[in-house]
Formats: sequence, structure tokens, C-alpha cells
Amino acid sequence: MSSVNLMAREVAAKIVFYGPGLSGKTTTLRKIYETVRPAHRGEMMSIATEGDRTLFFDFLPVKVERVGDCSVRLALYTVPGQVFYNATRKLVLQGADGVVFVADSQPEAMDANRESLANLEENLFEHGIRLDRFPLVMQWNKRDLDSVLPVEVLRKELNPRGVPEFETAATNGRGVLDTLKAITRLVIKDLRAKRIVPPPRPTTPGAGAQPAGLEAQLTQHLQNRQQPPPGPQVSFGGGPAPALATAPVPRVAPVAVVPQPRVEVSPVSATQTGPKLLGAASALASGDMFDHARAAEAAFMSGEYATCVTACTDAIRRALAFAGEGSLAQQAYLLRVDGADLLRFQGLATQQHIRVDDAAFALYVLMQVFVRLNAVGLPNAE
Repeated sequence: MSSVNLMAREVAAKIVFYGPGLSGKTTTLRKIYETVRPAHRGEMMSIATEGDRTLFFDFLPVKVERVGDCSVRLALYTVPGQVFYNATRKLVLQGADGVVFVADSQPEAMDANRESLANLEENLFEHGIRLDRFPLVMQWNKRDLDSVLPVEVLRKELNPRGVPEFETAATNGRGVLDTLKAITRLVIKDLRAKRIVPPPRPTTPGAGAQPAGLEAQLTQHLQNRQQPPPGPQVSFGGGPAPALATAPVPRVAPVAVVPQPRVEVSPVSATQTGPKLLGAASALASGDMFDHARAAEAAFMSGEYATCVTACTDAIRRALAFAGEGSLAQQAYLLRVDGADLLRFQGLATQQHIRVDDAAFALYVLMQVFVRLNAVGLPNAE
């Protein structure tokens, strides 16, 4: 699932919390959600049964400001612990960049821990990934309870590979953020080894202090959430739009070339070494707009041209909203988006049949909006 916006130097990574039922996976995500500042988190989506067991998965997007000179967005998932939901487990694992195995430290849960770990290895193998070559962190949970197994026993039974491990009590949050920091470090290291993450830019003499390391960045943005974050904030939701820069933007005439976006949607295997190929719109999109651009490109490539136009319409409205309040025309004017192109694009909504050239034009207008936003430093102005 990992993706890179090379222009914005932004990385999106998927981390899955795996383990037996009732081991504390959902509780872990809830504690992370409570700790992360609202400006750096999305909504936590959860589907549970009457017994409060996760039926499908929990999903929590978290934004970490910097790793070196790259921004990072984490998508955190959990899987259902019950064995009879294995098809869902396998689906959630697809495209994962790293796994946190949440083990129940109670003696009676050891068999379930072993079974779940073996199931993780099997499901990853079906995705073409070997567990012994995959970013993995062990989370020994429920250490606040009495009569839990010693860590040495858990390590011998479940962690012969010696991957990083942490004692946690998800109910009160102890050790949870340390686990998140560790798996994030491993994921970034793995993505750099596969050349998915661009290497740090060379240091320029006299350029001033360089960004802090990953652990310091995670600590800064995940803890002390009552304090206002330094500098401009970027939120996942619909907060106030940042002020528009006043620097003039050069007018760019439309180019009469049909874009040919190419979208890579297959999961990254352990043997891939080259960077993922992005469509033109995805390469220009900021992190907030990346998924919308990718959806439009995927619809175009699959021949669903009406869906592509609909996706572009939604993406353009969201993107123009970064210019501040006002009508669509006012927002487009402030960003110097070509008015004739915007009118022609809006006219596509009234057409009964959408052709390939209509969808291609919709993608062109979307890319034009992304170019204007990048020119004025939105939405991630620093």
C-alpha cells in the first residue's frame, strides 16, 4: 500500500495490528487515537459485534510531520481475532508495510497466540511475503494484570527471531506509543531499502538545523497534545482552510495532450526493489488529496469514465476549498485556474454519455488545480 508523492516528499504507509481475539488490538488503536492531536489524526472507524469484538477492522490515519525530509502518513488497521474471519484478516493484510503482533500475556491465551502468529505467517506468504523478512514488532499486552507469563516465556514461544518487543498495558496506554515508534522506524527503513522512500537530501552547509530524528518527531507530535503544535497545522478533517499566499501564479495554457495515468495498486512484495509508479494526478497531489486522485486514475484505467469524472468532481471541489471560503468560481479565480476549462469541466455533469476524452479532460483539470495549489504552497504551506 505504501505510496510516495515525490513532489511533496510525502510517504503513506500501512501498519496492521494482528493477534488473537481480545488481545487488545482495538484498545491499542483507541489509546493512540486519544493521544494523537486532533490536527494529526483522522476519524477512527470501527465495526464491532455485541460483545465488543472487532468484526471487520479498525482504521485510524495518523500524520507524522517529518522523517528526515519526508512527511509520513500512517494508516493503522486491526484485524478480527476470531479464526472464522480469516478471509477478512487476509484482505486487511493486503498491501501492509509492517505488522505489530499483539499477544495476550495471560497463560490461557498462549495457544491462541501461537495459532494467530502461524496464521499471520501463512496469510503473508499468500501475499508473496515472508514473515522473517518483513517489518514486525511484538507487543506483549495486558502486563498490568496479575499472573501473566514472564517475558522470557513469551519471547521463547513467539519471538525466536528476536524482533523488537515491548511490554504494554493498552487500557492505560503504557508502552503503546513506544511500539508505534518502533514499527514506524522499521517500516521506513524497509521502504528505503526497497527504494520506495527517497533518500534524505544532502545537507547544505549553513542551511541551519536539520529535522530531528524519527523518535523525536513522533514524541513531539503524539505526546503533549494539549499544547499547540509549532507552525501551521494540517488536519485530516474539515478545519479552517489556511490563508492563501498572495504571490502571483503564472498562467499556463492547456496542453492538448491526453494524459495517460498509470496506477500501481498491487501490494509491495518483499522482493520489489523499484519505486512504485504513480499516475500524473497522484504525483501532483498532496497527502490530503492523494487517495482522491488515485481513485480517479483507477477509474480511468478501468474504463469507468463516468466514475472518473465523478471522482474528479469531488477531488476538485475538495482541492479548491483550500483556497478559502467562497463559491467554486471564486476559489478557482484566486488560484488562477483557467475559467474556460472549469466551465467546460462543469458541463460534463450534464452529459448523458461520458467518453474517454471527457474523462481525460477531467483529469487534466484536476492536475491543473493541483499545480496551482503547489505553486502557492497549499495545503501544506510551511
